Amino acid sequence: MRPDLYDITIIGGGPVGLFGAFYAGLRGMRTKIIDSLPELGGQLTALYPEKYVYDMPGFPEVFAKDLAAQMIRQAMRFKPTVCLEERAETLHRTEDGWAITTDKGITHHTRTVVICAGAGAFTPRKLSAEGVAEFEGRGVYYGVRDKSLFVGKRLLIVGGGDSAVDWALNLYPIAQEVTLIHRRDEFRAHEQSVQELRQSPVRILTPYEVRRVCGNGQLERAIVFHNKTQEEIELQVDAVILNLGFVATLGPIKNWGLELQGNQIVVDAFMQTNLPGVYAAGDVCTHPGKLKLIATGVGEVCTAVNHAKSIIDPNAKMFPGHSSDMELPALSEPS
Repeated sequence: MRPDLYDITIIGGGPVGLFGAFYAGLRGMRTKIIDSLPELGGQLTALYPEKYVYDMPGFPEVFAKDLAAQMIRQAMRFKPTVCLEERAETLHRTEDGWAITTDKGITHHTRTVVICAGAGAFTPRKLSAEGVAEFEGRGVYYGVRDKSLFVGKRLLIVGGGDSAVDWALNLYPIAQEVTLIHRRDEFRAHEQSVQELRQSPVRILTPYEVRRVCGNGQLERAIVFHNKTQEEIELQVDAVILNLGFVATLGPIKNWGLELQGNQIVVDAFMQTNLPGVYAAGDVCTHPGKLKLIATGVGEVCTAVNHAKSIIDPNAKMFPGHSSDMELPALSEPS
């Protein structure tokens, strides 16, 4: 019995993978999405659902969870098969294309593959300061999934990148007070965000780091220190939010025989890897001039899907025309 063969299988259900599924449907391709998380949306839903996204065309500002919901709705327009809580473990060449075996022991057969795994499997970079591990999850947090936890609270936010600055701007209107510390004088966040931060009521301390956190059964204080003078300041806090970045790994993907550059997959102008019929798009890949933005990732996945279509069907056009000229099935109503 011949295996159930899909035209294209997308590994990763984040924004890039979701748009790839939509575009593959637009090209009439039988499509499957495989994702290790329990829900679609990738980092938008798993890490910062209530954080604003400002750099998506058409959205002056949008909560990550709302952007994810709209992208999921768009992706489902052509009814792709979705396999959640399955991690792709192996990739093998077959007569018809490729076989992907997951950690559930299931083998998925596909003519082409697009890897949209973002930064790969990600875990927060931990802080080893005294007391942090003790209060993790009950006063110390490595992300924000529910802003309501911080209403009326005294917050300490640690970090100097976009996540730290964005959360400081996002939370100060609902918190009692917000202090942000960063171990350097200069921030890595977008210039406009840093300017807004400096004009906000957020207390900014640089170059400061956390020495310890403590409390009697619940978090009460954070002791921070100036890393040049060693001067200490004691802050009365109800919660500490650590934004120290993530440690990412490609996991099993790194053993698939792909050409890698660091933790990224090397692709050409068609987003094709060194394996025929296997593509990559979004943060997981690298090429000259690469920008790690959702906006560029969705463009990359369109290129990958169109090229995959032309490989499957040599008579198909590389560019099918604009969607405004096509008849599309109606969108389902959001649940």
